[in-house]
Amino acid sequence: MSIRRVDLNLFRVFESVFKHRSIVGASRELSITPSAVSHALARLRSALGDPLFIAADGAMEPTARALELAPHVQGGLGRIDDALRAKPFKPEDTVRTFRIALSDYAALTILPRLVQRLRRLAPGIDLRVFPFSRTDTVRQVDDGRLDMVVGWFTELPERMRRALLWTDVECVVVSATHPLAGKPVSREDLLEYPHVVVELTGSGEPPDEGFLEERGVLRRVWVERLLLDTRGEDGAVVGRAAVAVPHYAAVIPMVASTDLIATLPTRYTDEAVAAGSIVRLALPYEPVRGSLEAIWHHRNDDDPGLRWLVAQAGIAMGLSPEASEQRSSPA
Repeated sequence: MSIRRVDLNLFRVFESVFKHRSIVGASRELSITPSAVSHALARLRSALGDPLFIAADGAMEPTARALELAPHVQGGLGRIDDALRAKPFKPEDTVRTFRIALSDYAALTILPRLVQRLRRLAPGIDLRVFPFSRTDTVRQVDDGRLDMVVGWFTELPERMRRALLWTDVECVVVSATHPLAGKPVSREDLLEYPHVVVELTGSGEPPDEGFLEERGVLRRVWVERLLLDTRGEDGAVVGRAAVAVPHYAAVIPMVASTDLIATLPTRYTDEAVAAGSIVRLALPYEPVRGSLEAIWHHRNDDDPGLRWLVAQAGIAMGLSPEASEQRSSPA
């Protein structure tokens, strides 16, 4: 079908329904009535010969055809908007809201420094921060509901872009009064005590190798390697995860007041170690080094505002602009 035979305004309605999964939500965003949204959707369904959205569990779920169309519609409308604006991006004059997802560790590490730069360089830019823990986080990037996600990733599909923001190395911590504090330890010593682990989705169960796969994106959600690496002949974990929490903030207080052991990013533990409430153990194995990266959809490659935000996040964390340039595929 030729685009000349379809009212382009119908695609704006399509984009909004796709984003909100709701007729009412789309009507609010577009400032039209729900019946007008339904009428426009009916016209587009007729033109394309597909229902596009099906009501299910209180939401408008996209059909396979809608999922296929969505990135092209969003990219096309974005390019039209860019062409109409047709003026250089000036951070100091920009009024815009970015929607990003990240864990509480990433929020504590990156957000204060990034917001400080934004207040100075682009006071009209607002941030809306969402949890990294949702199992549909990548879907929200695909759907255009999130501009950027910050986390620890390995494999990425071709449609995703990535930029390095921060690197850290794991450490194992215990309370200052723990029997292992200040002593050389072996793997066996570490496995004798219960562990508290961070499992970012809230399922409490370790996914394969600690990574969750969603739509071709592998992101780390189980922040603990010793228990995953130490298994019995039947493949079962030998050690005990006594507590699993979906965020980092609760871990250090529990470690400081119990005999629990935890694996955490080293720089996240700096303040508590300096205060003397916990201590780091000398590891009997080579620690894992992880990277916090920003990822976004390739349809936003030509968005100067998002590119600028990603660069500012990297600069805020001490990286040079060159070091935080995008990479279109995983290393």
